[in-house]
Amino acid sequence: MGETRRGIFFCEDACNISITGKGTIDASGSHFYDFSQNHGSPDFDRSLTRQKENYMKDGTFFSDGPVKRISMPGMTIVFFHCTKVTLSGITVKDTPIWAIRFGYCEDVLVEGITIRNNILIPNSDGIHCTASRNIRISDCDIVAGDDAIIMTGFDKEENIPSYSMKEQAEKTFGNKSVYAENMSVTNCQLRSSSAGIRIGYGQHSIRRCIFSNITIYDSNRGIGIFAHDTTDIEDLIFDNIIIATRLYNGHWWGHGEPVHLSCVSRFPGHNSGQIKNVTFSNIQATSEQGILIYGQKESLIENITFQNVNLSIKNGRETLSYGGNFDLRPAAERSMQIFEHDIPGIYAQYVTNLSVNGFELEWDHTLPDFFTNAIEVNEFTDLRIDKLHGKASFNSKDKADVKISNGEGFHLTDYDYMGVETIVQRKNVK
Repeated sequence: MGETRRGIFFCEDACNISITGKGTIDASGSHFYDFSQNHGSPDFDRSLTRQKENYMKDGTFFSDGPVKRISMPGMTIVFFHCTKVTLSGITVKDTPIWAIRFGYCEDVLVEGITIRNNILIPNSDGIHCTASRNIRISDCDIVAGDDAIIMTGFDKEENIPSYSMKEQAEKTFGNKSVYAENMSVTNCQLRSSSAGIRIGYGQHSIRRCIFSNITIYDSNRGIGIFAHDTTDIEDLIFDNIIIATRLYNGHWWGHGEPVHLSCVSRFPGHNSGQIKNVTFSNIQATSEQGILIYGQKESLIENITFQNVNLSIKNGRETLSYGGNFDLRPAAERSMQIFEHDIPGIYAQYVTNLSVNGFELEWDHTLPDFFTNAIEVNEFTDLRIDKLHGKASFNSKDKADVKISNGEGFHLTDYDYMGVETIVQRKNVK
């Protein structure tokens, strides 16, 4: 094997594999970390943040981690190019990096497993599926010091913008398609220092994923969809999900968003792909940040629906220290990694066919004035807002409930909130 790290369980190019039962796999991951020091260094420009030099100041010990890695072992359970894989009933604990990886796999069933990773350890993902298809995950309980359940399109080489089908063609089993697709996740409980659910990154396009009946709690992000490579992400459904997020201190990607969608390239000279055809319905969220939908002129976000979404935005321990910024990492341009921005209940830009139907928003009375409008949308085509029950934040200097600019095709209906008409501010809207 040379210097290749294989982890505890490793299987490649095989069919009909199962790990089942009530046993526990303890990877003793904490032994590879120094809990007295922080992991990571600034990958952003402090001068662009709201807090300037006080943002994540050097020499500070961050209580939310991540802690410093001493050495890097392999992942705990790894399947590459496998078909018909079942994991059931087991407990996996204290993994030093990813707990379970499915790479280029097909026909995967994961049910009733528990993952208990140290929430302070970086990269200790829960279930990470890369360039795989036909995946069913149900009835799992996951605590992860990074993303909890993930679908990415990564090739074996993660840090180049293209991929080759050569390795897939050479194997007998596993995913032979160009897509990461057909993931179904239901009845799970998730906690994460990054995102409870993450879709995106990687050279293979991602499509056809559904998530339902899920609780995400005490996490840095709830749902994250990231088109940061050249490929598209499309046809996603999120239904009946409870989300509770907060601002974490330390070098974790994310700023407490309950829902985050972004199209931002991580490769210089390359445009990012698009996010298309995504529905969020029956979402109950408590957060210290708003919902973010961040497209760009060359990478529009298309056909996004929010239906029956209840969002309560709270003041928190780190609101003044970290709040009032957008976090778009990883981004090729340093100026787009973390930067100062006011925080509406929903912020969207460069979006086509955005529908918000049944959005109820509550603000904490003590929030600072950089929490602003109920909804702000810039650079849009076809924006529909129905049944809005929410106003601008109490202490906002901008009293517009809905703020829109540079768009065409705006429809607002059923907007009366407690007998007070919604205030709409428009600029260059047809």
